[in-house]
Amino acid sequence: MKILITGNMGYVGPAVVARLRRAFPGAHLAGLDVGFYGNCLTTMGGVPERLLDVQVFADMRQFPEGVLDGVDAIVHLAAISNDPIGNKFEDVTLDINHRASIDLAKKAKKAGVRTFVFASSCSMYGSADDSARTENSPLNPLTAYARSKVLTERDLKGLASEDFQVTSLRFSTACGWSDRLRLDLVLNDFVAGAVASRRITILSDGTPWRPLIDVKDMARAIEWAVSRDRSRGGSFLAVNVGREEGNYQVKNLAAAVARAIPGTLVSINENAQPDKRSYRVNFDLYRTLAPDHQPQISLEASIEGLKSGLESLGFRDGAFRESNYMRLNILNELQNKGLLNETLQWTRT
Repeated sequence: MKILITGNMGYVGPAVVARLRRAFPGAHLAGLDVGFYGNCLTTMGGVPERLLDVQVFADMRQFPEGVLDGVDAIVHLAAISNDPIGNKFEDVTLDINHRASIDLAKKAKKAGVRTFVFASSCSMYGSADDSARTENSPLNPLTAYARSKVLTERDLKGLASEDFQVTSLRFSTACGWSDRLRLDLVLNDFVAGAVASRRITILSDGTPWRPLIDVKDMARAIEWAVSRDRSRGGSFLAVNVGREEGNYQVKNLAAAVARAIPGTLVSINENAQPDKRSYRVNFDLYRTLAPDHQPQISLEASIEGLKSGLESLGFRDGAFRESNYMRLNILNELQNKGLLNETLQWTRT
């Protein structure tokens, strides 16, 4: 089996590569990444790409010839992956996340790739009432990132066929330790604040709901999707990935971190404008379809993994929101140095 993982040098990629290497030890694993975050390493154990058979550096918008030769399955992680970047680079986000993703899927189908796994997002539910969202609930994307996921799912459904099986994994909000850590995620942000300064600052009023999933459990779901039998979901499947107990209000996440790291003070911005991105999610379908690949990492374990990892790095940066642990800061720095242009393409200077 030959598996191509796009966006493998992002936050989720290292866990996915490690999981697929264990699950399919004889497989040929190839990575493809544009390299924006190539220097974002938080491991002393060697680069995570060492587990691959080959690493390709390429922009999804200029997909190189020959990479799809002999590929059986694609795990498509590559994307502009958070709201601050999407807000600043809205057109680029839609270009990469939607148009380039569909171009890849069309090329893959033509090349004989039989399995396409798409990393989608529960953020497409946007703002919802108190009932947990199912796969049949109305979609209400509020950001460029969320809209890109909705559009890509829609067009992937039209490409799916008996010979081209598509699984769209609507992931909960990612969290947990990674060899390419980012801190612009709610739980990771809270743990970083607690470790660095024993302070957690909630930028909202703390009431929005978020479902959470550890990156290791995301990788577990991807392993399932790569080998999913057509009888479990058909040629096209969009499924929420997470677990019921993983739905939390933001203020309760902060409280859990404070319990795990004694002496931490939690500050809530009670005067903040309401955060419309609030939704709870139902995961019954995933539990039925993938009983052997259910999330295993508890909130407490994710917190402990982040705490231990950050402490091993000697992390003490109370101003980490201004650091390169935040993905937008990296892109801004690359642009300021003249290495990326206005459409986030590498310059040749």
